[in-house]
Amino acid sequence: MHKNLAGERLLTEIDSARLNKLRGEHFPPELVDTLESLDLVPSREIPSDIVTMYSQVIVEDLDSHQRQKLTLCYPADAEPHLGFISVLSPVGASLLGQRVGAIARWRTPNGDACAAEIVSLLFQPEASGDYTT
Repeated sequence: MHKNLAGERLLTEIDSARLNKLRGEHFPPELVDTLESLDLVPSREIPSDIVTMYSQVIVEDLDSHQRQKLTLCYPADAEPHLGFISVLSPVGASLLGQRVGAIARWRTPNGDACAAEIVSLLFQPEASGDYTT
């Protein structure tokens, strides 16, 4: 598995605290690895091009070139058919902490490798002054 270089992926301290409270039996191992490799920053200092919880992004599948709008959320708010993707899903875990322009990579439940570029960040709570969502 690819390990992140320092500063490559960032996470707000509040997102880290909330995600660590979700750890348990169904917490995916790839998200554990991600959380351990992300650099933590205060919410007020997170760059506006980083995917945080409740960020809304446009991603483009590298194979099909199809674009999709996704919102990264906690499991209780997930509605995949509406584009609300749980951070505990392979796609959600791969988006967390990434920058616009980065390639998110994940495996489907049946083991297929997928990749998508984060084309744009339509909304990030911290960039709009919401440091608690």
